[in-house]
Amino acid sequence: MVHLRLEDIAKKAGVSRSTVSRVINNHPNVSEKVRQRVLKVIDETGFSPNVAARTLVSQRSNTIGLILPHSVSTFFTDPYYPHLIKGISLACNHYDFTLALFVAGTREYQEKILPRLSSRGFLDGIIIQSGHHADQSIIHELSGTNIPLLVAGRPLHPEQVCYIDIDNVSASEKAVRHLIHGKRKHIATITGPLTSTVGQDRLEGYKKALEDSSLKFNSSLIMESDFTEAGGYKAMNQLLPLHPDAVFAASDMMAIGAIRAIRDAGLDVPKDVAVIGFDDLPIPAVNELQLTTIHQPVVQFGFRAVETLIELIESDSPQVKRVLMDTELVIRKTCGYQE
Repeated sequence: MVHLRLEDIAKKAGVSRSTVSRVINNHPNVSEKVRQRVLKVIDETGFSPNVAARTLVSQRSNTIGLILPHSVSTFFTDPYYPHLIKGISLACNHYDFTLALFVAGTREYQEKILPRLSSRGFLDGIIIQSGHHADQSIIHELSGTNIPLLVAGRPLHPEQVCYIDIDNVSASEKAVRHLIHGKRKHIATITGPLTSTVGQDRLEGYKKALEDSSLKFNSSLIMESDFTEAGGYKAMNQLLPLHPDAVFAASDMMAIGAIRAIRDAGLDVPKDVAVIGFDDLPIPAVNELQLTTIHQPVVQFGFRAVETLIELIESDSPQVKRVLMDTELVIRKTCGYQE
């Protein structure tokens, strides 16, 4: 009996070894015509890949690592992460990968797990959430290894790093333009941490919208916060003495806190102050408040992140990928204006 290898099937089908592997594992980025040609060769030869043997030969584990460089408390209190992990898990299940999660909130823990993460055969690839400037060192260190790496969110230094992100600048610009079209003249913003690229990009969109309008830019109307409801409440209380007639909050949680502060001050939303958030996560307060917000497809984002990483894993040569996903402005009642 002749024992066929992936290389033998690839030669007969006129494709690369990695293409045969993608077809066998039902991975993306294979045309239907090529898929059928490879499947025909497999059927004609009676080739039956043994998963365990293939893993030993290829040093593949069919395991993807997800690194969240945040504290455990942030992971369990921020509603963004359950939806991100849902999308990543759905994709891993679909493509027969196992997901390994690392909540690496301290530099000490990152240094402890780094040798394990980069060891040959432990993980096939890694997705890491981009965080604050202080969290970027682990991205730099992992990018220096041979393991395929995808950053979720634009990294601080994107050169030669593959990443997937939403277009935060244009999304924020869209939100603020909507407030401008609604005749708001004194528009404030509550940003995320400006030590993070997401905080910087959403502020940049706010600035661009004002620059393209006749409204005068006022740096006093920019208040930095931390993506939490409590942070939004505190920031809004600091803005209220400046009498803004609208506020763009860079997350729904901060928008919820801002609305609470506005109402506690005896003002009406949206009559006195219009509010737009960012995320559109399915949390009760968003529906209850009828919050106008930027919808980002978090579950789909997680799914696409896994597909992009698999493309990197299966690639015959190193490549740099940039994936940018679209967002949508969802208009509800808190902005007081329907286009």
